[in-house]
Amino acid sequence: MTADGPRLEAVLEGMRVVAIPLRVRFRGIDVREVALVEGPAGWGEFGPFLEYEPPEAARWLAAAVESAYAGWPEPVRDVVPVNATVPAVPAGDVAGVLGRFPGCTTAKVKVAEAGQSLADDLDRVAAVRSRLGTDARIRVDANGAWSVEEATEALTRLAAYGLEYAEQPCASVTELREVRLALARAGVEVPVAADESIRKASDPARVAREEAADVVVVKAAPLGGVRRALEVVAECGLPAVVSSALDTSVGIAAGVALAAALPSLDHACGLATVGLFEGDVATPSLVPATGLLRAGRVTPDPGLLDRWAAPTDRVRWWRDRVRRCWDLLGREDDG
Repeated sequence: MTADGPRLEAVLEGMRVVAIPLRVRFRGIDVREVALVEGPAGWGEFGPFLEYEPPEAARWLAAAVESAYAGWPEPVRDVVPVNATVPAVPAGDVAGVLGRFPGCTTAKVKVAEAGQSLADDLDRVAAVRSRLGTDARIRVDANGAWSVEEATEALTRLAAYGLEYAEQPCASVTELREVRLALARAGVEVPVAADESIRKASDPARVAREEAADVVVVKAAPLGGVRRALEVVAECGLPAVVSSALDTSVGIAAGVALAAALPSLDHACGLATVGLFEGDVATPSLVPATGLLRAGRVTPDPGLLDRWAAPTDRVRWWRDRVRRCWDLLGREDDG
């Protein structure tokens, strides 16, 4: 260890790479690859999506190093409420998806999927409402895919199903503000949440300054770790929801640590996504019981690390990726 943290070779030495199939195609992928890092504080997860370049991926590495070597802030709550996540599946598949989230009374529904129509979104959200009942909370996530006009029309129609909020309906902060204003002028009560405009931004607090969102969605890994995510929430001064990045139980534990450390938590968090995998690296997996996740460390099962071990060429690829991100952390290398 150096004064600034671990050396690169120490991180690489304690790293395992896994490739786990998904039950349902999600975010355009069928198999999720992540690297797991072991350090004195426990395990951390490095899993930026494959298309992310080093400047963005380096923040994920910082989060993994924090988890493995520094640990997390003390929690202010022991358990965290979580939501179900419904991918852009046909309406007829909704019941099966929700069945993997026992006890969850909030659902996030993916909308604006490429190749699908607003009618598909309406049918999917209607199926979720029918399955969960009138008291459940439903939020939709467009991943920035709509224009202002498309978002205004879609959310006006989807509002009939009683939305808790709409996550990242458009790509830019300016567009989020325009949608928020358009909905208000039309008397449509759908709050706007910012996700990509927080985790991919050089200035995350801009959404708050420009009144472009009612809620901020934060993820520990893309923001550089639990401590940095807490700083972002404080800078924004808006209600926060913690979400995952399609993580194994190791990565989910960091998200739960973030949610558990927030000064206040008024919304269920998007941390119940381990159920989207065909397998996991821990036994038991970090999955909700009665809609709640308990804060604490997760230690991978050596047998499961072997079971889901990525091929040798992919391990080399991930090790090279860590090296390419390392210099961006400003840490000293062994040379």
